[in-house]
Amino acid sequence: MRDIVDGLRLWLTGEDPFIVAVIAKTWSSAPRPAGTMMAVSAGGEVLGSLSGGCVEGAVYELAQEVLADGQPRGAHYGVSDDDAFAVGLTCGGHLDVVLRRIEPGSDEAKLLAEAVARIDADEPFALAMLVHTGQPVPDPGEPLGRLLLVADSEARGRLGSQRLDEAVADDARGWLAAGRTGILTIGADGERLYDDREVLVMALTPRPRMIVFGAIDYAKALAELASFVGYHVTVCDARPIFATPKRFPSADEVVTQWPHRYLEAEIAAGRIGPTTVIAMLTHDLKFDVPLLEVALRCEAGYIGAMGSRRTNAQREERLREAGVTDEELARLHTPIGLDIGARTPEATAVSILAEVIQGQWGGSGRQLRQTEGPIHGE
Repeated sequence: MRDIVDGLRLWLTGEDPFIVAVIAKTWSSAPRPAGTMMAVSAGGEVLGSLSGGCVEGAVYELAQEVLADGQPRGAHYGVSDDDAFAVGLTCGGHLDVVLRRIEPGSDEAKLLAEAVARIDADEPFALAMLVHTGQPVPDPGEPLGRLLLVADSEARGRLGSQRLDEAVADDARGWLAAGRTGILTIGADGERLYDDREVLVMALTPRPRMIVFGAIDYAKALAELASFVGYHVTVCDARPIFATPKRFPSADEVVTQWPHRYLEAEIAAGRIGPTTVIAMLTHDLKFDVPLLEVALRCEAGYIGAMGSRRTNAQREERLREAGVTDEELARLHTPIGLDIGARTPEATAVSILAEVIQGQWGGSGRQLRQTEGPIHGE
């Protein structure tokens, strides 16, 4: 949903209906995960993508039917011998899609507007939708696409009975805490051991943070790329002449402060966690050593430092003298990034993000042609 939030924000203030199409479930090599959203306006404009081009044309045509009669629909797409290049996934995957028309001022429109506001505010929430998976596809008119927005202390919307809404809200809060998106099977009246209803629970947690220390050209390139892939980016440097929003237009915030003091304050405020990325690009020992003393003892999931082999050796020696242990030093990715032959700031940013993503998802870092098995790992 995040990738179409700007367009949705505009459409929700308009007077025309539009279609929301959501992937309910995927099998095999489907390129986009469950919860991926696409929208189609009454004027034919499209936001987002469900499969990178494989089924968008078919979904667009189905959206026209839903716009015309207002009846929600479910659809199953996948490879079939004759249709693989027409409406199937030529990559070999299968996916189920649910489409629903959103009327201006309707309850669903209000829920989506609240979801957009929560995304803008970086507030966690779960969005639950009644869906159908597998074949046969249900007839139009079934209660597909109903929405329930779930936060810590409240739930808005309606999937069905009060018991169903309460049961889904309870489970959705647990899934939100775990950052989990998937299908919840449950009884029509909220019975735990029944499977009359399928509910897609989409956990929308705040964007992960990347804090880039050092207001240099490499930091600008990294801020742009990290923002593009979905990070909330902070650039921090003690030098006010370099740490300016004008120099880092892609960053969400630019902070002028001694790096280690800023990080200490963020830790104390509870804003550093396992999804936080710390990229230290200063390669200046007067900044690096105090900062790394703090960083290597916090909960950040990735800590990387730029520098030559010589700089890294000097930095490690200083850190050991400061009492940093071997176990703490083992957390440090330095020299930062993967070996892809990067030379420019932009290519170096790709190298750094590649290492961050590899650590997050457990990739091997090898060329895909040298690997076997599913391309999209769990």
